[in-house]
Amino acid sequence: MIRWLALTALLVLAAPARADEPCCGPITAQGQKLATFLDGTGVDHLWMSGWHVDWQTGKADRGEPGGGAAHTHCSGFVAAIAQREDIYILRPPDHPQQLLANAQMRWLTLSGAQTGWLLVAGEQEAQSLANRGFFVVASYENPDPHKPGHIAIVRPSLKSAADLAADGPEITQAGGHNYISTTLKNGFRGRRAHVLFFGHEMPVP
Repeated sequence: MIRWLALTALLVLAAPARADEPCCGPITAQGQKLATFLDGTGVDHLWMSGWHVDWQTGKADRGEPGGGAAHTHCSGFVAAIAQREDIYILRPPDHPQQLLANAQMRWLTLSGAQTGWLLVAGEQEAQSLANRGFFVVASYENPDPHKPGHIAIVRPSLKSAADLAADGPEITQAGGHNYISTTLKNGFRGRRAHVLFFGHEMPVP
């Protein structure tokens, strides 16, 4: 915990990068390990929208698309990937897959600190922590409790300060469209201003 607090303090005090420089520091060895791990999740062909899937594997578990719970799977994907890193975030069976992203946002805000999650102070810090190999999520709770929110994983990136300002951190997500790598602006279309970030140290192997 001391290391975590020291690191976040350094990030907050760091001078902002010039517009043409990498916004958020170098990608460390742990950050590269995280990027490789996210590249290998298979989210570009698993956790596909419109299919009922096993939330832990992302594989379709019915022969045809559609039917109950055949929706987008952003929250199931994040829960599965966190589980593989031995990090707890609200997940089935503690909450059903329906409207799970909204529930994850509430859980992170109210209870996440009890299992090591901390609120991250904005986009630059979120990208910086991901570059250092921390598990960081971008989370949005829909103000309509009957409509889904969204959640994604922030991935390491050497994007410039200008690109960060224009498009936000780089993310890996399942959703209406699944991406190994895309921008927060693209993944959270129209909801960027309402996104909160939460970070968790990677457990020691």
